[in-house]
Amino acid sequence: MNNRKQQFELRQLRILQTAEQLLLESGEGDLTLDNLALQLDLAKGTLYKHFSSKDELLLRILIRYEERKLQIISVDDGAGAGVARLVLQLLNLPHRAILFNHIEERLSSTTSGLNQWFAQLYRVRRERMVRMSKIVHTYLDEQNSDMNIRDYMATLYAVGQGGASLLNSSFYQMYLGRRDTLKIALVRQMLDLPKLYPRLAPTTDEEYRQQLAMLDGINEEQIQELAELIGQNIIPTPSKQ
Repeated sequence: MNNRKQQFELRQLRILQTAEQLLLESGEGDLTLDNLALQLDLAKGTLYKHFSSKDELLLRILIRYEERKLQIISVDDGAGAGVARLVLQLLNLPHRAILFNHIEERLSSTTSGLNQWFAQLYRVRRERMVRMSKIVHTYLDEQNSDMNIRDYMATLYAVGQGGASLLNSSFYQMYLGRRDTLKIALVRQMLDLPKLYPRLAPTTDEEYRQQLAMLDGINEEQIQELAELIGQNIIPTPSKQ
């Protein structure tokens, strides 16, 4: 990579990082390119060398966020650790998740001309969904549990999002307890849940290989069903076709 290209990419990363921070600090997802340029000490025109519009910048922030979530669960240190990370993804920084979901809904319903970036967002998210399914499948099998992937993932998200609301609540912080103890309790509950649904007969090695093969060949309809179950879009809305 030549020096000019490296400088361009580093500046682009700095723009994305600063823009994301300004979004979070605003509380309502308010961001102006004038303020962003001022914070970065750049000419506003320089921003347009990297992004065609503010909407593209916002969408690229969402893609980067989705890529980070994929990286977090792509560490191969055991299915139990993977499940714990899935829960903590939901519990940590709940305001960010709520805000970014709102931004995505607005962009998907009002913005045009960004099909390639929406396609990249959904491609990364689809990969994350497949990865999540494999982690959950492996953990349920390790626990010799009869609980299915769909029900376990739905419960993970219900508990995680409910916990995130509590953690974001000033009432909880003042009267009910500490953030760290609640996080630990919710992670433990999700790790223990499969044991409540014991499998009567253990899975054979051959059955396990067949199940993994099915996950490798998981089709779009199945992935979309899981995505809808936990409130995640992985296909364009009709206006984005």
